Amino acid sequence: MVQRSPRLCTRRMASRIGVSRMQVWRTLHEEDLHPYHDHRVQHLEPGDHDQLMALCHWIKAHPELLSVILFTDEASFTRDGINNSRNSLTRSRDNPHETSVTKLQKRFSVNVWCGLLGNKLIGPFVFDNNFTGNTYEVFLRNELPGLLEDIPLIIRSQMYFQNDGAPPHYTRHVREYLNEFFSNRWLGRGGPVAWPPRSPDFTPLDYYLWDHMKTLVYETKVDSRAALRDRIF
Repeated sequence: MVQRSPRLCTRRMASRIGVSRMQVWRTLHEEDLHPYHDHRVQHLEPGDHDQLMALCHWIKAHPELLSVILFTDEASFTRDGINNSRNSLTRSRDNPHETSVTKLQKRFSVNVWCGLLGNKLIGPFVFDNNFTGNTYEVFLRNELPGLLEDIPLIIRSQMYFQNDGAPPHYTRHVREYLNEFFSNRWLGRGGPVAWPPRSPDFTPLDYYLWDHMKTLVYETKVDSRAALRDRIF
């Protein structure tokens, strides 16, 4: 039955065979048939694979550049954070009828930028306004140089800049700025080195940093955007 329907739950197995669920669990254990969660992966469109492989071949041909690529990304932090009700339990002999208060009518969020250069975290930087092409260009021109002050000049002169294909990254003014200050040394949509679409697992920030930061930030509920900013810093 497991070979025919590996996703079948133990309750249905027990019902179809006419035995107890405990007997089903015991048999599955004896046969080393363990339950495994699906591994969620990014959906890819036709042609994405070739673009992903092209970037892999480029990095493989230039491994020395990995230490001078400034990987960047943005993430949105919301008031309510991430609530997994399946993990919110109250143990008691009687149902205490506990509640979890939400304030969805008073939502707010902030957009946060971070960079990673070698083993050094750059930022975070919080955008006060909506994240658009204009705000991103202003950030690149006015804020990024200050965030990179502690990076040695020799590294900054060799540094590659990476951003993904988000619409604010692809505006004409942003690409003109990158071509001016990172001539032939930036990775992104429409850049000298193309950044493939639908590839969040290619940047270490999306792969690890944001989940870790949100775990820390969402430990404490906040009641204002200013408090949320304080939690991020």
